[in-house]
Amino acid sequence: MLYATTPAAEKRRLFRERLATGELLRFPGAFNPLSARLIERKGFEGVYISGAVLAADLGLPDIGLTTLTEVAGRGQQIARMTELPAIIDADTGFGEPMNVARTIQTLEDAGLAGTHIEDQINPKRCGHLDGKAVVDEDTAIKRIRAAADARRDPNFLLMARTDIRAVEGLDAAVDRAKALVDAGADAIFPEAMRTLDEFAAVREAIDVPILANMTEFGKSELFSVDQLRDVGVNIVIWPVSLLRLAMGAADRGLGTLIEDGHLTSKLGEMQHRADLYDLVDYEAYNHFDTNVFNFQIAR
Repeated sequence: MLYATTPAAEKRRLFRERLATGELLRFPGAFNPLSARLIERKGFEGVYISGAVLAADLGLPDIGLTTLTEVAGRGQQIARMTELPAIIDADTGFGEPMNVARTIQTLEDAGLAGTHIEDQINPKRCGHLDGKAVVDEDTAIKRIRAAADARRDPNFLLMARTDIRAVEGLDAAVDRAKALVDAGADAIFPEAMRTLDEFAAVREAIDVPILANMTEFGKSELFSVDQLRDVGVNIVIWPVSLLRLAMGAADRGLGTLIEDGHLTSKLGEMQHRADLYDLVDYEAYNHFDTNVFNFQIAR
């Protein structure tokens, strides 16, 4: 009821313990707090909060237009609704190294379990689009060092994302990943890897966890959990998938409403009222007020 019962620091500790086992952890992307609760109920190990989704939620493209306040606020709303750890996309850290430091502490205070900072220039763009540009290694290292210095909870996962594969190739990505680990990154997010062999090459080069981004319509083939596990990936995210599914269903539903004038044919595709009320734990609020939950919902 209300919010998660597990304190943020405990979520982080449990997450880091599980990550250290080497198993593959599945983090679907939540597009709102309710979807995060559904991810938990379905049995996944964590929740991912995508910068692209946060931008799209505001009707904006994913080019670094969102602010730290907007991202942290939405991240807090999502993270507090689930017992699972939540990792959030912090783009390039919202500015120079001092801004990156503030970003880390703000996200810690918002209850997130970790974040990733990338090495694109500003304004950034979606990692699976052409025409990206990355900063030099010194600038990328300064961002991660600032983040590591600012972190107060050692269990807050500091992940470095590198987009250099699409710009300079795999060897450059491996070299950049090594440098970012040396700078203090706890994990590496090698963006837009094209093959399983490329993931394997990054895995071979570093001794920290790596993340695979299985976003649809991008540069990477949509590998299965088993395939990624076999090459040593530790976290896999599907950042925009639930939003795409929801928006696709909404688009089709609106089309039906225009064509038929009603949605009777779509009832079987909708979440039932009873399931929604169960997901928001409506009955538990009766503890405070017996007038809140005093009804039955027919199936």
